[in-house]
Amino acid sequence: MRRTRVLIVDDSAAMRAALTRILSSDPQIEVVGAAPEPHAARALIRDLNPDVITLDVEMPGMDGLSFLERIMRLRPMPVVMVSSLTAAGAITTIEALRLGAVDCVAKPTGGPAGWQQDAALLCQTVRDAAASRARRTHIQRRAAPAGARSGFRQRVIAIGASTGGVEALFHILPQFPADCPPVLIVQHMPAAFTTKFAERLNRDCAVNVREAQDGAPLLPGTVYIAPGGTHHMILDGGISGKVRLVAEDRVNGHRPSVDMLFRSVAPLGDKAIGAILTGMGDDGARGLLAMRQAGARTFGQTRGCCVVWGMPRVALEIGAVDQEVSLSQMAGAILAACRDGQNREP
Repeated sequence: MRRTRVLIVDDSAAMRAALTRILSSDPQIEVVGAAPEPHAARALIRDLNPDVITLDVEMPGMDGLSFLERIMRLRPMPVVMVSSLTAAGAITTIEALRLGAVDCVAKPTGGPAGWQQDAALLCQTVRDAAASRARRTHIQRRAAPAGARSGFRQRVIAIGASTGGVEALFHILPQFPADCPPVLIVQHMPAAFTTKFAERLNRDCAVNVREAQDGAPLLPGTVYIAPGGTHHMILDGGISGKVRLVAEDRVNGHRPSVDMLFRSVAPLGDKAIGAILTGMGDDGARGLLAMRQAGARTFGQTRGCCVVWGMPRVALEIGAVDQEVSLSQMAGAILAACRDGQNREP
């Protein structure tokens, strides 16, 4: 089996050595080079053609986010941000994911047990990144229309995403007008990041984006982001109901789970619209099927524009997807379904 070839970019010689040691311990990974700063890394990328880059955030000459933006614009490839800032600096993490990083992990720290856990996560993330699809970050987002109301029928939109979903949502949500139907979103993300994720999205959007709170009323023009880590987010009470956060076991390995959200929205029937975006695994596929069987219109992101075509692939294979839609067309398709009287294709 061909090993994943990794280039490490970090200004600390000690950390480069540590990351090399950790990644080289995995039989599926080969560290092909290491660079102390982005300018040296550019030459190594050209000469070594790695499968994955691990990239620090703070480096001399050019910070990691600026280098990441340049990589994704000029020579897109899977990038994993590895930084001491990714645990505490949620804003930096969100920005890296928005720019196209596959994932962000913290540098290994602490005692032997913590180090071992961080090292295992790093190796797994790099292996997963190798299977992802990097895209140029140049899709033009159309601004949400202003002024006249948009003529939406009474609907609820439910969206699920995982790996690559942050970037996708930054393309989709800014196109939603201020009076769009309420939107419920589960994006697989650690607990420390969802508040800042909602705040950062809110800056780009005409809709009001907030981290969901238990008991929040379902309001038009509002996007509810499920808090990461401890609870599932569900809809309770139908089209004029409330958002509920429930403390239950993980579903499909996740909490919050896309399946839990979709199943709670399914009883709305043709008053619901579901969309499953890029992500690894199968969370959300069966819940989307329940929505479609109940009469909802359902969309799946197309393979060519997914960072990881996992969740949408499984949903398509089990018959949960009415229509496959590219990322550039997803917002328009969802909004059109919200205006459609029948809410289904003929």
